[in-house]
Formats: sequence, structure tokens, C-alpha cells
Amino acid sequence: MNNLQKRIFTSIIIFPLSIFFVFQGGYLLLSFLFVIFFIANYELFSVFKKNSTIFSLDLILILSLFSIYYLRDHNALSFKLLIWFIILTICSDVGGYVFGKVFKWKKLTKISPQKTLSGVLGSCVVSLFSLFIMEITIQSNYIVEWLEPKFFFIAIILSLTAQAGDLSISYFKRLEKIKDAGKILPGHGGIFDRIDSLMFVIILGLLLYNFKIIP
Repeated sequence: MNNLQKRIFTSIIIFPLSIFFVFQGGYLLLSFLFVIFFIANYELFSVFKKNSTIFSLDLILILSLFSIYYLRDHNALSFKLLIWFIILTICSDVGGYVFGKVFKWKKLTKISPQKTLSGVLGSCVVSLFSLFIMEITIQSNYIVEWLEPKFFFIAIILSLTAQAGDLSISYFKRLEKIKDAGKILPGHGGIFDRIDSLMFVIILGLLLYNFKIIP
């Protein structure tokens, strides 16, 4: 089984499981987030050696897990925004991967040699589809105009944030001279390799929500 097949197989298992706990909320979600926290910390202290790196990554992890729990259980609107952030991050990652493979433009940075300018563009473009998915599938008692111009602009900002998150984790790994943050997820590496983009999107999303920039 090659690496791509491992990624697909792992995603088929992990994604539905994660969505299940997100939709359940409450103590089930809290328990799931604690499991992620402890596994991620096991990886941190097993793989990374620099205290500054461990502290930085742990702080980002804690803030993102808290943001997920807060958005899920705060109210119905914040829950739907959480769903959007997750869908947008997936769209952004897929867009970056596909466009980067198909259109091999200039390399973006030495921090992550596989990142290209075409991948950046693809991430931003495909992330916009998350708004159409929300408009079609998510019903709400709150008035949320998913297709208004403001959301398209925010979607691009969040996509760029997702990519910045990916590069940030790559930077920390480069400092430690390692390829993956762990080996627990076949084809993906470790927990941080899987949720690097989402962590930053969720944290920024919570700030945008609390400062009433969205909705």
C-alpha cells in the first residue's frame, strides 16, 4: 500500500469518527478532545527536543481544542460556524494538493519544498466552495447569508491561515530536522501533521466570532 492509499484509508476512518464526536458535543466531544490532547503530547515529548518548540505547539494545540469545544457548545450559530471552518479547511487542503500536483508552478518556500504558488491559488479557490456547501446543506434559525461577499473574503483569509498553519508546523519540524510529527496515523504522520491547518483556522475563527466580525 503506497502513501496515498494509506492517507485515503486513514481519512475514511478518522474523518467520520471525528465528525461523530463534533456533532455529539458535550462530554463525548470533551473526552475525544482530551484523547487528542494526550496523544499529541505523547508525540510532542517523544519526537521534539526543543522546549520552545514543545511549548509553542502545545499552546497552539490547547487554544485550538478549547476553540472547538467552545464553538460546538456555545450556541447553534457557533456550532454551524465550526462546521464551516472544518469544511473550509478540508476544501483548502484538497485544493492545495490537487492544484499543486496538476499545475507545477514555482516553489513557495524552502520550509516546505512541496508547497507551490499553484497550490496556494488552488487552496483559496476551492475553499470558496465551502460556502456553497453550507448554503445547500446547513439549515439554521439564524440568518446567515453564506453567499454574501463578506464570507467570500473571510473564506480566502481563513484559507491563507490554514496554509500558514501548515507552513508553521513544517517550520517547527524543520528546526528539529524531522519529516513527521509522529507515526500514529498511517500516511499522515502524527496528530500535528493531520490538524496543522485546522488548528489555526479554528483559533482565528473563534476570534472572528467573538469580535462579531462573523456572521
